[in-house]
Amino acid sequence: MIGWDEASPSDGAQAPPQTDGEQGGRQPLYPGDTGELPLEARRSLVQLLSGPSVDGRRHSRLWPALLRYREQVQSRLADLFLELVMDTDAQIAFVRQADTGELEAPILLRRTRLTYLESALLLYLRGLLADAELRGERAVVSMPEMMEQMKLYERALNTDRAGFERRVNAAVEKVKKNSLLTAVRGSEGRFEISPTLKLLFSAEEVTALSRIYAQAQRAALEGDQDTPE
Repeated sequence: MIGWDEASPSDGAQAPPQTDGEQGGRQPLYPGDTGELPLEARRSLVQLLSGPSVDGRRHSRLWPALLRYREQVQSRLADLFLELVMDTDAQIAFVRQADTGELEAPILLRRTRLTYLESALLLYLRGLLADAELRGERAVVSMPEMMEQMKLYERALNTDRAGFERRVNAAVEKVKKNSLLTAVRGSEGRFEISPTLKLLFSAEEVTALSRIYAQAQRAALEGDQDTPE
């Protein structure tokens, strides 16, 4: 979906120095262990594979380990036809299927198709995230704000109000399940938008999707106007 210019840990993020035990001669973590990564690096790798991301704010022990052992983690992911996507400034990393060209590679990650409403919600959240970053603020949104924004698509979906609200709630729950929305402590019904969303949608993709949804909204409105009362 996107290209990402990956920076090394030295680009604004200093990884802690290695200890003698980490440089070689590491003791097995359990009987029969033949792995080479230390415990925290393995935990960061597992978090990447289980998804949806490693977040430096939420995973304060895993993020430094990922920075330190980035090349080794990338190598292990490549063995699985996966690639590491990383933003060291935002302290966010996740994995996606590698572009293997004409090579027929097995697919490890499950791909979930998004509904029309889910895509529209993510597009809206991506816009809020971009606006907040320009202001140097955290991107926060409330449930009523999301519901109000999604009403723009109600005519296009041609459904009843109660059914529509259920679908909006289901879309929000799906986004929350994938950790793209996190409840703000002490603030009822408000959520912080994860910076991971910035890596999922490039500026070009946001523009293209916005155009598609704008056309769908216009078509729905024109259809309503053509329908006799």
